Amino acid sequence: MDIELHGESLRLLPDRALYWPARQALLLADLHLGKSGHFRRHGIPVPGLASSHTLRRLETLVDTLRPEQIVFLGDLFHSSYNAEWEEFARLMRRLHLPALLVRGNHDLLPPEAYAEAALQVVAEGYPMPPFELAHAPTGQPGQGYRLCGHLHPGVQLSGKGRQQLRLPCFHFGAFEGVLPAFGQFTGLAMIEPAKTDQVYVLAEDQVWPIAISETD
Repeated sequence: MDIELHGESLRLLPDRALYWPARQALLLADLHLGKSGHFRRHGIPVPGLASSHTLRRLETLVDTLRPEQIVFLGDLFHSSYNAEWEEFARLMRRLHLPALLVRGNHDLLPPEAYAEAALQVVAEGYPMPPFELAHAPTGQPGQGYRLCGHLHPGVQLSGKGRQQLRLPCFHFGAFEGVLPAFGQFTGLAMIEPAKTDQVYVLAEDQVWPIAISETD
């Protein structure tokens, strides 16, 4: 689904990513690569292929869209350096695209690890007019409209017979837009949108807008 935001056309992708045609930029938030391995090391049984599946989705998006650059809006990796990071670094070298990482609270690897993956690491509020790129929302005006992640936004929809469904979403407020978590092994945080916000839900390879009154 294409939307217009601050004079720019943006494409909301059903695979939890955003494409900015004017910049030929693919934006993704919260991949949390290595998260499943992190939990397994601490004795928590979780599926072990989440990172590989996330990387396959990333590669498919790049093959389909042919972007000129990739922007990761923080929380790219959830663990200490391990084989899952090496798998990601190999993919990034193979894609051979300029890639930017806005550092998030989980992005704690040493500089040489990011260099291995050919990533330029920047701080919150990185300018890409008319937007600023960040990991976390602030709820306050910035130097530009903030595109960010961190929250893993979702909505709960209710149907007949007390049926309820929780789905990931894009959430655009007055000062910032929050992308859904791209990672395979991530949860959802239910949002409480204001009446003037715009919310776009993702399900079954589709993106569609919903009225704020539809959310619980």
